[in-house]
Amino acid sequence: PCLIRYDGNDDEMIKLAVKNAEKIAAGHCFIVFLKGCYPINVLNDIKKVQEVCTIFAATANPAKVILYETSIGGEAARAIIGIADGYKSKGIEKEEHIKERKEFLRKIGYKR
Repeated sequence: PCLIRYDGNDDEMIKLAVKNAEKIAAGHCFIVFLKGCYPINVLNDIKKVQEVCTIFAATANPAKVILYETSIGGEAARAIIGIADGYKSKGIEKEEHIKERKEFLRKIGYKR
């Protein structure tokens, strides 16, 4: 019936996900909002879900959803065709940036 379904364990994150799903209004997609962790901490678990075909982004950056609108059988249809994740590159990282990046990844438990 083309309804937005939702579930979660934090009312604030549920409201945020529903609000964004309403704005996107595309079929067969899902949004996960997290509190107290980083996307990289749960990404592999989400990839293992059988129904998940594609993950467009797993980010803590600002992001924009790129949509395509068409019609199917005379009814309006909308699809996600991509995500603009973060900002344009501002240069090439230097040694201090590499060190900061690696320290951060270790801090959040992504790298040892």
